[in-house]
Amino acid sequence: MRKILACRVVKDGKILYLCGMKQDKIDSSMKTGVLRGHAALLAANLLWGLMSPIAKMALTSGYLDAISLITFRILGAAILFWFASLFAKKEHVPHQDMIRLFFAALIGIVLNQGCYVFGVSMTSPIDVSIVATTAPIIAMIIAAFYLKEPVTAKKVLGVFLGATGALLLIISSARSETHELSGENHVLGALFCLLSQTFFALYFVVFKDLTARYSPLTLMKWMFIYSAICTIPFSYRSIIAIDFATMPAEVMIDILYVVVIGTFVTFMLLPVGQRLLRPTVGVMYNYIQPITASLVAVWWGIDTFGWMKGMAIGLVFLGVYVVTQSKSRAQMEAEKKALEEGTKNMNTNKMTEK
Repeated sequence: MRKILACRVVKDGKILYLCGMKQDKIDSSMKTGVLRGHAALLAANLLWGLMSPIAKMALTSGYLDAISLITFRILGAAILFWFASLFAKKEHVPHQDMIRLFFAALIGIVLNQGCYVFGVSMTSPIDVSIVATTAPIIAMIIAAFYLKEPVTAKKVLGVFLGATGALLLIISSARSETHELSGENHVLGALFCLLSQTFFALYFVVFKDLTARYSPLTLMKWMFIYSAICTIPFSYRSIIAIDFATMPAEVMIDILYVVVIGTFVTFMLLPVGQRLLRPTVGVMYNYIQPITASLVAVWWGIDTFGWMKGMAIGLVFLGVYVVTQSKSRAQMEAEKKALEEGTKNMNTNKMTEK
């Protein structure tokens, strides 16, 4: 009878595996969960990729400023999440987690989205896309310090491939599209975008454990309520000054997309991927955003699709795949433990035979 020394581990994205003298196949239900996490973040980043040019069009219309758009986004999503929660099962959230949800909201929504919209208002969508490529690198560094996740060669290679593909795609788009910076300070705009990516990576890594305890609806309901409380005192004057009577329908549609699709739908998907995938893997999907922006530009007839774009998209997905193949800390610890157990059992068997 074949002997298998195994250790069952459920950690880091709910991946279940057996390790030992013979590593077993990943349990099918866990594999399905991981695929669901990939699908959720792929969909969310596709929708976020569309939001950058749409938000830019709304901001350049002259009918609203950056802080007004931030408030519409946060307050609108808070109302939608609260309304949706009326039809869902209520979850009790203890006081200590309510405090953590406040800081999660501050970092993951108020500071992240606030810096993003201010950045978009000061610079071009192309520059925003370039800065967005830093998120996986930042997440990998934070995860290494906070979660003690190993910085493996595969992770570094995957992030490098993804960043190369994203930058190649952006450069090829910039060649065929002349753009003018509509803000007063594009350097400051790029800095705001960099801060936005830093806050997003910090939220994705530090508050990952909350996604395992509560449903996406419960998490987002409280986070957006906290965010609205933090934002409204600083923006109500700007909102009161908006002339809604003369606002064109196109601008209203842009705002609706930002609120309903770019915020409500995407932030329902985000905790799913955050719970099921490791931080470095999850944030790698940020590279989908410049792909989406580029493909939309081709669709709108302001750009063309050539071999360079095809190669760039291939590099992005190759980078995501390589990072997913890297080992987590739990896997390394499990393999080390299995090796020690295997060696111990082999020594025991030898002593028994003697």
